[in-house]
Amino acid sequence: MVLHDMRRDYRQDDLSESEVDADPYVLFKTWFGHAAEARGNEPNAMSIATADATGNPSVRTVLLKEVEPDGFVFFTNYESAKGTDLAANPRAELLFYWGELERQVRIHGSIEKVSREQSLEYFHSRPLGSQLGAMVSHQSTVIPSRDQLEAAYADLLTKYADKPVPLPDYWGGYRLQPQWFEFWQGRTSRLHDRLRYRLDQGTWVIERLAP
Repeated sequence: MVLHDMRRDYRQDDLSESEVDADPYVLFKTWFGHAAEARGNEPNAMSIATADATGNPSVRTVLLKEVEPDGFVFFTNYESAKGTDLAANPRAELLFYWGELERQVRIHGSIEKVSREQSLEYFHSRPLGSQLGAMVSHQSTVIPSRDQLEAAYADLLTKYADKPVPLPDYWGGYRLQPQWFEFWQGRTSRLHDRLRYRLDQGTWVIERLAP
């Protein structure tokens, strides 16, 4: 495996301050639409980086479920490793990578829980299997075996076969409220375009970053 020979030159598009909208949400939705049209693998997949109270970092991939006027919403187990991090240090960064378009977007901001009502509405919109999976999994904890997990799932499947699944207290949504966005467009010779939208007293300031 010769890693230093694995490279490509990016030539698909450019990114100009004169052509982007003043609102980063508009540009994000445009790029997200392009990613969906390109039929990539789960365009709403995003890495989320967190840190615990002592600064130890963690990163994993989750799915974006809502884009609201004031933030980006995802759902998870509040008692998971990421939930524990966010309880101690309610800041995070999201990363979307759309390789087929030679683009990525980073979004940095503060985190808050969504309302219980919003979590309940989304929870009951999920397939039954996903609802039961959220209930049976105490995410990030050590378990004896997969057999035990599947047995517990089977018990719940029987119990809730004909009645609503209650929303677990330990499961729900988070909203990341952006303080800055960075839009990255791959360019030839590694002279990539990087535009940052930085929130300054309620106004988005657009800045170009060196590649």
